[in-house]
This record gives sequence, C-alpha cells and structure tokens, in this order.
Amino acid sequence: MATHQWISWVALAMMTTSSVASLRAAPTMAVYGLACVFLYLLPAIVFLLPTSLVSAELASGWEGGIYNWVSEGISKPMGFLAVWCQFAMTIFYYPSLLGFVASTLAYVFNPELASSGVWTAAVIIVVYWSGVWVSSRGTKGVAGLASGGLIIGTLIPGVVLVVLGVVFLGQGNESAAPMTSENLLPAWAGLSSLVLIVNNFLSYSGMEMNAVHVGSLRNPGKEFPKSMFLAMGLVLAIFVLPALAISWIVPAEELSLTAGVMQAFDAVFANFGWQWLTPLVGIMLVAASLGGMLTWLAGPSKGLLLISRQEGYLPPFLQRLNKNGVQQNILVVQGAITTVIGLAYALIPDVSSAYWIFSVITTQVYLIMYLLMFVAAVQLRRKQPDHARGYRAPMLLGLCGVGFASSLAALLVGFIPPSQFGSGNAGVYFAIVGGGALGLGLLVPYLFYRFRKPSWQQPEPEGVTPS
Repeated sequence: MATHQWISWVALAMMTTSSVASLRAAPTMAVYGLACVFLYLLPAIVFLLPTSLVSAELASGWEGGIYNWVSEGISKPMGFLAVWCQFAMTIFYYPSLLGFVASTLAYVFNPELASSGVWTAAVIIVVYWSGVWVSSRGTKGVAGLASGGLIIGTLIPGVVLVVLGVVFLGQGNESAAPMTSENLLPAWAGLSSLVLIVNNFLSYSGMEMNAVHVGSLRNPGKEFPKSMFLAMGLVLAIFVLPALAISWIVPAEELSLTAGVMQAFDAVFANFGWQWLTPLVGIMLVAASLGGMLTWLAGPSKGLLLISRQEGYLPPFLQRLNKNGVQQNILVVQGAITTVIGLAYALIPDVSSAYWIFSVITTQVYLIMYLLMFVAAVQLRRKQPDHARGYRAPMLLGLCGVGFASSLAALLVGFIPPSQFGSGNAGVYFAIVGGGALGLGLLVPYLFYRFRKPSWQQPEPEGVTPS
C-alpha cells in the first residue's frame, strides 16, 4: 500500500476553486450590474457553505460518494436516485457548456455565428462525439488538461478582463450599469426578477466531489473549514469581479447569455485597439471548457455503472464495457440524447433562451440530489452518532436545514420564467422545464428501478476493470 499523501489546506482550496469557478456564468449575472454581488453572495452563504461542510462530514465517515451516503442514511433506492441525478444533470450540462463553446468559437471565426442556432447545434454535436471518442480510448492525463485549463481559460482571461475594465473606467468612460448604493439589490419585479439566482446554485455545485479529499488533510477539524472559506473567497472573486467588469462595458440589453464573455472582451479590446486579441481569448476559453468537459464525461457515468453492476439497476446493455474498460454504451446513449438537445438549439429561435432553459433543467435535477444528501446527513448523525468521522460539521442540523430549504426554494423558483423572458409563453416554459426536470430526474430512474431484473446484477466486470 502506498504511503499516505497529505495535502495542505491551501492546496485543497485551490483544487476546490478550480473545479467550481468559471467565467461562463459572468454574462448571466452582468445583466444585474452591481446587484450581482448580492446574487452571488446569498447562494454562497445558504448553499455553498452548508454543502461544503455537510459533504465533508459524510466523506470523512463513509466512502463511496453520494450513493453510499444516501443508501446508508435513507435507503438503497434513494441512493440510486441520488447517483442517477448526479449523472443525469450532465445530460443537460453538456449542451449548455457546449453552447457556450459554440458562441465563443464564433468570435474566433465570425461573431455573427454566435446567434445562429444551426452553428450552435453543429458545434455541440461534433465536439460532444469527439469527447466520447477521446474518453472511450481510456486516455490518461485528462485531469492535467483541466487544471491547466483553469489557469489558461479562467484565471488569465478573468484578470485581463477585470484589469482592462478598471482602466476603461479610469480613462473617464461611464459605466454601462449604474454603480451606486441604490443598485446593490436587484430591482424587484416579482419572483421572476430573482430567477437568475437559480443558475448560481449550479455555479456552486460539485462541492460534494471535493469533500472526498478531507481525509488527506493532517487536521481536518481545523483545516477543512479554513480551506472552504479561502475557496469561497476565491470563487466569489472569480465570479463577481469579471461579471462587474462586463456590466461596466456592455449594456445589459445588448448582452447575450451565451456570448456575453466574448462580447465584453471584444468591446474592451476595441476600446484599446486590440481587437486582434479577441480570437486568442476565445481559444483560451474553449480550451478550459473542453478540459472540464472531458473530466466530467467519464466520472458521473462511471459511478452510475459501478452501482448498477452491484445492484442491477441498469440493463446489461448499458453496463457493457469496451476493451479499454470504459462504459462506452452509457456515453453513446447519453450522446444520442445530447444530439437531440443540440438540434433543439437549431429549432428554438433565440439561442439565449435555449441556453437558459437547459441550464435551469440541469440545476433542477442536481438539486434533487442535494435534497437527498441533506436528509441523509441528518439521518446518519441520528442513527450512527458514534460512527468514526474524520470531520464533524458544526451545527449540522442547522446547516442541513438551511441547505435543504435553499435548495428546495431554488428548485421551485426555477419553474418561473425569468424577467428577461417576458415576451415568451410562461406555460410553455413551465412545461419544458417541468417535463425535463421531473422526467429526467424522477420518472426515468423510477422506471429503471421498477422494471429491474435479478439477471441485471453483474458485480464482477467482464474480464476488465473500469478505469
């Protein structure tokens, strides 16, 4: 057995930041100007903090990730639902991520393509299947690509955007969004004005994956909270400052939810006569997104595969592995659905609307998993109080209560069309989001569970171990 590899709390904070922070959501929040600070801070306190501390306790006491935590705390069927939601959210996550890649690539070739649904659909389909091909070969070293992508595609462009935004204001240019104290809170236009905050719950999701590293800290009780607070500060800076910089330069009514980052870079560079840099930044942002996609592609589906083999939750066809030990059939079926969703971009007239709807469905499905996690944590503290844990979250009941309530509120608010969709049909929006979230998050796993057969159990892989 290898010697234990310790990591510092600062290193864990950096790993957490790299897996959570992104520039992708910046244009969504830039619409709100100075109020984006509040809209990021609120979910950080009521969702990011409870998720981080609760998942740290679970990870330090029970191996096996979300399936094991929920199975032990509630039941095995609920454990399957939780791991299914963790996997299923990626079905809509890829089209929204690749929609961003398509609009960013458009600025490398022809900015007018950013609003073309056909271009967006083509990029989603081609890039996704290329990713499946790379993943199915069992390629190693993808994680290195993702961490390099953080520096190249998130930190460097983010710093450049903020610095040039400050210089832009310093030159005497007026901010496109007002920066007075009256603008600290979002304008209240009914519930719909706050719907964009739902997207921020997804921005902060994934903390339960980083919690597995809590056992690598020398003193988890003291170091993990310090690590999480540092990560929270860094994540907030990466989310808030570029969003503010965009709001200074690009008027809210001109912002595209998918192409906003590139719009901002283009506008800033035009101000300095550096527009030749826009395609370069586009390539950097695409590199970060593709690195992230490749690391996510095999992870959640591998977890689903291992649980399904042990318990027989999926048909044998979906459990089959290729010669490299990769769950290729799951990736192919997922790819078929991604292709259909990608084609929806070509059919929905407004690319921003399609991007937003897929982002909301992704969040809804993932929030179901978090609701189960908070319930499981309370149950495990009650049923197994003496079980060894490397870290015990303070005020666990309160943390789970706040986390559960905020997750449920975000899930319900997601069914309300945001104020930007005032001209759209609210009933159609509700039907698409509700059908997507409930069908994918609850109905599909119920059908798999209901019609499972004993012969579906394959605890021993067919001569090959998943990589």
